[in-house]
Amino acid sequence: MGRSIKKIDDGSLSNRNIVPFKKNLCSLIECSDNIEFMRTLKKESMNLIVTSPPYNIGKSYEKKTTLNVYIEQQAATISEAVRLLHPNGSICWQVGNSIEDGEVFPLDILLYRIFKDHGLRLRNRIIWSFGHGLHCQKRFSGRYETILWFTKSDDYTFNLDPVRVPSKYPEKKYFKGPNRGKVSSNPLGKNPCDVWDIPNVKANHVEKTNHPCQFPIGLVERLVLSLTNIGDNVLDPYLGVGSTAIAALKNNRHAYGCDIMQEYVDIAIERVSSLRDGTLRVRPMNKPIYQPPIREV
Repeated sequence: MGRSIKKIDDGSLSNRNIVPFKKNLCSLIECSDNIEFMRTLKKESMNLIVTSPPYNIGKSYEKKTTLNVYIEQQAATISEAVRLLHPNGSICWQVGNSIEDGEVFPLDILLYRIFKDHGLRLRNRIIWSFGHGLHCQKRFSGRYETILWFTKSDDYTFNLDPVRVPSKYPEKKYFKGPNRGKVSSNPLGKNPCDVWDIPNVKANHVEKTNHPCQFPIGLVERLVLSLTNIGDNVLDPYLGVGSTAIAALKNNRHAYGCDIMQEYVDIAIERVSSLRDGTLRVRPMNKPIYQPPIREV
């Protein structure tokens, strides 16, 4: 709790769209092309860069193009993200699949080499699983996406305790050896592993806005808590309606982000203001998945 605040404060933020939050926390959210936005930020100033870019599937906030052009565009954004990444920082790139003529192209596989060519090290390929989505007719319905977690070096921030989940058998004991009879599980809970079952933001979700592919705050919050420390800087170059900024500010990190859609930027700023005022509805990070009751016939 005693870490010093490390916000960017070299005069480069003057006359910028600083969203008021609370003392000692910076929230810079702008409607801007992400390359242009990132070029205004200092080299190696971001402790965590976490985002979910468009998947090149023709959503309202993107222009569908050829897969090769899409990969080139992603490479330019990733290159700038690597420039901004702190030596002890992490990049988390959350993607799904691109679809062309009914064929599936897994974007995590296509983008992996770009990160490796920058010398980054893959720490986890996290599977985000969810229960709802479009129903496919000629293939199994997609119910997961992938988070590629890369670091710049072998010396990186990783805090497991803040994101532990309840143990399946909290009273399990050692059955032999010098600790026989003692509880074998960690009292703080277990490692959440690399498969995360977190509801996606659909119609009845408490966080739902009018964004068609909204990031659940609890998903980003797990990354913020485990991969940064209090006072660190968190960037989302495809901010959307601000879920990453909220996850950062909620946990006393500085938030930086941009989006090309003014409508989404306005919603993000409004949500940050609601968080500051204590009125923002957020699904708790480790809340169990809802199980509908079994009804008798």
